[in-house]
Amino acid sequence: MNEHLINILPDKQIDEFLSIGRNKSIDVSEYFIRAGEVPYKIAFVSSGLFRYVYMNDNGDEFTKAIITENNFISSYSAMILSKPSYFSIEAIKNSQVLEINWADFKHLLENDAFWVKFLLKLVEKGYIIKEKRERDLLLLDAETRYKNFLKEFPGIDQQIKQRVIASYLGIKPETLSRIRRKIIS
Repeated sequence: MNEHLINILPDKQIDEFLSIGRNKSIDVSEYFIRAGEVPYKIAFVSSGLFRYVYMNDNGDEFTKAIITENNFISSYSAMILSKPSYFSIEAIKNSQVLEINWADFKHLLENDAFWVKFLLKLVEKGYIIKEKRERDLLLLDAETRYKNFLKEFPGIDQQIKQRVIASYLGIKPETLSRIRRKIIS
């Protein structure tokens, strides 16, 4: 776990962060947070892969985001508002995380300006990703979105179910199959 944090935190802050976290394994198809729960935790993904997923009343899934290792997972707005999350966070590979209680992290925020700046960078990064994702869904055709997906997440298409990729791209699995056949030929 420590080796992953070296790239994003100075030594002093690594120790602080590790002191409030606990290592946790999350198996494929298990949830870090379920829709409808009020979340009180965040996690740093040291290995594995997650998705943020909405489910409608018919059971249709809509993948909002795919989160790779060396990133954080949370239902941030639900957590800071103390409201139920609208989406679930599901492991799509066996994963290892450093789970942090939000109250413990808030204590760091209150006592060291470093953590406020750190959180601001995380929120900014999330906003940039969200804005790009919205733009892509609104302006690009499905084939271009798939090609961009392959560039953004190299090799992941061989590791996760095609229905998850189709859900992320906002298309039906049959459409993804047609696009894949077209690209291969």
